[in-house]
Amino acid sequence: MKLVEINGYTKPTGPVVLAIMDGVGIGVHEEGDAVKTASTPTLDWLKENGLYTELRAHGGAVGMPTESDMGNSEVGHNAIGCGRVFEQGATLVKAAFENRSIFASKTWQTALTNINDHSSTLHFVGLLSDGNVHSHLSHLLAMLSEASDSGIERVRCHILLDGRDVGGTSALDYVNALEDHLASINEGQGRDYRIASGGGRMRITMDRYNADWSMVDRGWAVHVHGVGPQFESATAAIKACRAEKEHIIDQDLSEFVVTDGGKAVGTIEDGDSVIMVNFRGDRAMELTKAFEDDDFDYFDRGRRPTVFYAGMLQYDADLEIPKHYLVSPPQIDRTMGEYMANTKLSTLAISETQKYGHVTYFFNGNKTGKFSEDLETYVEIPSDNLPFEQRPWMKGAEITDVVIDAIESNSHNFLRINYPNGDMVGHTGNLLAVEISVEAVDLCIARLLPVLKAAGGILVLTADHGNADDMYEHEKDGTVKVDAETGRKKMKTSHSLNPVPCYVYDPAGLSGATLGDTHNLGITSLTATCINLLGYTAPEGYDPSIVNVKNR
Repeated sequence: MKLVEINGYTKPTGPVVLAIMDGVGIGVHEEGDAVKTASTPTLDWLKENGLYTELRAHGGAVGMPTESDMGNSEVGHNAIGCGRVFEQGATLVKAAFENRSIFASKTWQTALTNINDHSSTLHFVGLLSDGNVHSHLSHLLAMLSEASDSGIERVRCHILLDGRDVGGTSALDYVNALEDHLASINEGQGRDYRIASGGGRMRITMDRYNADWSMVDRGWAVHVHGVGPQFESATAAIKACRAEKEHIIDQDLSEFVVTDGGKAVGTIEDGDSVIMVNFRGDRAMELTKAFEDDDFDYFDRGRRPTVFYAGMLQYDADLEIPKHYLVSPPQIDRTMGEYMANTKLSTLAISETQKYGHVTYFFNGNKTGKFSEDLETYVEIPSDNLPFEQRPWMKGAEITDVVIDAIESNSHNFLRINYPNGDMVGHTGNLLAVEISVEAVDLCIARLLPVLKAAGGILVLTADHGNADDMYEHEKDGTVKVDAETGRKKMKTSHSLNPVPCYVYDPAGLSGATLGDTHNLGITSLTATCINLLGYTAPEGYDPSIVNVKNR
């Protein structure tokens, strides 16, 4: 299928540039809105001199189960890339638990049969929270109950502490809930179910896009080999780490191994079954490779146990990772990238490592690789391997350098960019750094405007979800929550439920674009918007464009 040209439309002489300011939403609170308090003269100017509207980026607008579910970068880029709403992994997994199809699946049954055949252990690995971005606590609790009801005697949980999609220091709330559930199973049914290892999600295991394999190495050591700092419980480990490092948030907590009598309680052995409870793929892929790949050279795995390994979803259908999974992933098709390649339009996709996969893999509907090697150029700028609050400008300047060269050379019809700053720095909870991150992006956009004007290009500037716009936890009346122990305002490190901005700037005025009816539109409408501005009619079934363009 190809795109159809708009009759009589005067196409721009330069490219259409879709720039995604990751995590830059429109806040509702005065305090903690780092987007509002940052100096953003470029965004302010665009709001007054271009077309401007607000778009929904959470809940049903991006295929999440409920309106209380935050949007995130995965579903946001899926939505922008395919132009319509698909039920996302969180929704599909929720339904699978509700109708119990997950427990009837061949994968679940094989995992249990493997344990019974080997008199072995069932292991669960994954993010321990109810953020519903990568995982949900209720899924783990349900699987624990089902395993016990099915006669599985020994289970070990390897927990990754969040503080990123939920409150920054909420880990013990989730650990306590898990420990209570394990205790009820152990006492009620005489099982041996325990937490075996863990650590902060940005310290161990949940690396992505090959940014820092040492994280996975540390996770492998504690989860598989039981090698690492020893504690009598997860609670003791968390308290000890917090006592040692003041103001540390959960995502950065050190790794730990739970021991009994000086011996790790939950190493992963031959014949065991291992289930990764994360349904989102980007931060589950690398540990999956460590278990499944025969030719693996990212770190020395030492003893590699022979296990039955499964993911909550299949994280990459093209690469068939993992080989076994509990719930089938969303089947996203007819993406913008595919249509543009079929129409012989050339594309540049660029970000730094932290969001490179979002502007390529997720944007293309969870597809690895390109639709056309000749027409598509993907550029990854390596991210700094250090805490993001120490370099809140990240690689914005380097990304912009490449984009400016591409605009000036008129080498591509369409450019898509992700500036990760607002999201990656927003997750740190460092308000000053977040303000700087937003200002850095504003400076980058300022550099693009005169180049686009000279080339006759068009800018579509937006975001995939909020984060930097809501940096404090708030009471229902809007007042900022205060930590009872420290007297400090409670930082919020998770995404927001706020809408996101959309600016359309056509300095040459060739498109004759005017703002259409944007009431209740979501970020899926960005797809048709870009296609229309390029001079083509959006495919049937795509959500409506934000703008109307003139036929000449």
